[in-house]
Amino acid sequence: MTILRKRENFRKAFADFDFEQVALFGKRDVERLLHDAGIVRHRGKIEAAINNAARAVELVEEEGSLAAYVWRFEPDPDSRPARLTWDVLLEMAQTAESRALAKDLKRRGWRFVGPTTVYAFMQAMGVVNGHLDGCDIRKPAERARATFTPPS
Repeated sequence: MTILRKRENFRKAFADFDFEQVALFGKRDVERLLHDAGIVRHRGKIEAAINNAARAVELVEEEGSLAAYVWRFEPDPDSRPARLTWDVLLEMAQTAESRALAKDLKRRGWRFVGPTTVYAFMQAMGVVNGHLDGCDIRKPAERARATFTPPS
């Protein structure tokens, strides 16, 4: 919740989340961010965000897009639980696919990208539908995924 509450501050501090711009940040930007009370001021995480932005630029050059790369880690739909409840979701904070994606990102030089964080990213991208049964968004998300063709 802390991060979500500071989302707009992060957006402003990190060039509207444009990773190509963040990849160009230097030491002055790190110092500026360390003094920005609107964000979480942790040198290691700030430096990792800049590093990861640069690695994202490399990944796009190599793979064509972030989406094309991440969608390769989509879980087999048959491996997903038939019914997604809060208890089931808590047990799925990480999956074999998110562990594999995190491991590959780390191999590529990314930092602070553990399997739980990566699984949340996979949810945010729509690679996995993390909306609980009964959630108003679950069915629209399922319909959107049914008509979506992952990039190749």
